[in-house]
Amino acid sequence: MNKGILGKKLGMTQIFDEAGKIIPVTVIEAGPCVVLQKKTVEKDGYNAIQVGFSDKKEKLVNKPIKGHFAKAGVSTYKRFIKELRIEDASAYEIGSEIKVETFSIGEKVDVSGISKGKGFQGTIRRWNAHRGPMSHGSKFHRAVGSMGASSDPSRTFKNKRMPGHMGHVNTTVQNLEVAKVIPEKNVILIKGGVPGPNKGFVVIRNAVKA
Repeated sequence: MNKGILGKKLGMTQIFDEAGKIIPVTVIEAGPCVVLQKKTVEKDGYNAIQVGFSDKKEKLVNKPIKGHFAKAGVSTYKRFIKELRIEDASAYEIGSEIKVETFSIGEKVDVSGISKGKGFQGTIRRWNAHRGPMSHGSKFHRAVGSMGASSDPSRTFKNKRMPGHMGHVNTTVQNLEVAKVIPEKNVILIKGGVPGPNKGFVVIRNAVKA
């Protein structure tokens, strides 16, 4: 059964297993998430639930969002709202909560988030391109290089790897393992690193390729 939860990345640390081996883990504050809307095949063409996470001040919420929350019967506004595709939306009730106990130790998950932004970068860092010789006579060190043919077709081809904005894109890391679940603190520890900076929002789903 498809399942998921929203969370906030708190940082990385390490824990020890039964054999005394160090395991690097990412600490994620996951849930509780409230169900705001259900979507069904009959009405919307697919099964999904819309969930919200992380409280938001009322003065920062506009009227359409207030009406959406009022329709769901939820008085606390949420900052991070996402749709989770599921097999059966009838298993959830609007206004109910999804907690971190949804996942168990050893389970495989996929974690999605916005990667760290690196700003404007050249081709060497952005695309791992080779640099020119660093001797004084070459005068070609970290330049872009050839842009393509000059006479025919006299243009740069689409998708040419060039300098530009690096990072800050939606990224998913697959087949990560749940190392520990702490229900009383709404915390889940996931083995390895996950996308995004500390305090960045992430989506945890059960792995599709496990």
